[in-house]
Amino acid sequence: MDIRTLRYFVEVVRQQSFTRAAEKLFVTQPTISKMLKNLEDELNCTLLIRDGRKLLLTDTGRVVFERGLAILAEFRQLEAELSDINHLNKGVLRLGIPPMVGMLMAGPISLFRQRYPGVELKISEFGGLTVQQAVMNGELDVAMTALPVEEASGLTTLSLFSHPLCVLVPRSGQWTTCDSIAPEALAEHPLLIYNEDFALSRQLMTLFSQHDVKPRIAVRSGQWDFLAAMVQAGVGIAILPEPICQRLDKATLRWLPLESDLPLAVGHDLARGRVSVAQRPGMVNLLRRVLAETTVSHGLKPLPDGGASTLSGLLVGPVSMAPPGPQGLLIFYQ
Repeated sequence: MDIRTLRYFVEVVRQQSFTRAAEKLFVTQPTISKMLKNLEDELNCTLLIRDGRKLLLTDTGRVVFERGLAILAEFRQLEAELSDINHLNKGVLRLGIPPMVGMLMAGPISLFRQRYPGVELKISEFGGLTVQQAVMNGELDVAMTALPVEEASGLTTLSLFSHPLCVLVPRSGQWTTCDSIAPEALAEHPLLIYNEDFALSRQLMTLFSQHDVKPRIAVRSGQWDFLAAMVQAGVGIAILPEPICQRLDKATLRWLPLESDLPLAVGHDLARGRVSVAQRPGMVNLLRRVLAETTVSHGLKPLPDGGASTLSGLLVGPVSMAPPGPQGLLIFYQ
């Protein structure tokens, strides 16, 4: 059995006629009849029964027809993706990256540029909620954000990797003997957190509400290095993703695990009616593959499907393409 034979069989069933199917496929009727006879011989079963002018599917024929529809759809998507890959020699990809995950994207961006030097990357750095809205408005093609996104956004998701959140504290006083911090304990200290346009800020507010915590927010900022400096200056304690904490001065700062199932994770977005190269299914898949490779090679922690509620991923707006198959990542489509 091959794709061509399967296509002929499916078309005969759809047209309910060997003659019409032959015209549709631009072949002769004897060609189709011979191929379907060979298919029945190969499968050792009868697929079609003539009933007057009707062609009826046998039980076996129905299985082959239904599976054939799915296989042909997957094959068409494969052809489209391969075509996109072969023609990805120019274009513009507008990418939004929140500052807190920017350093995690250096490797993927470098690899993407090496493979597709003709694609110009225009990168904007804003909070996760801002870049998500920019994708929905058509101002960006692709954006990283913390997950989950609100269902009302109409975006579907593709998860990339996950990291725990940590509480950044001075390496002094009461903090020298602590191993972790419960959400309830955060109410006792001035907090330094991201601005409201960051998805992580929204998720922290949800966490506080779930644990009946009334946070004492001392400083909000969009810059993780500024928040860290405020911790060093004794202004308060900060909540940051673990990879950021690992870049800080271990001699003066400590980061303690936040006792919660709320991690950081990363994902992407694409929008409707875009002429940009990013709108093609091939571009989305290429970007996904590059991210998957660099996630492993850079020691990032992949997030399994059905993971924790806060994750980072690519946000992709509405695009005209076949539904994605099983993925190692999670993409958002409208």
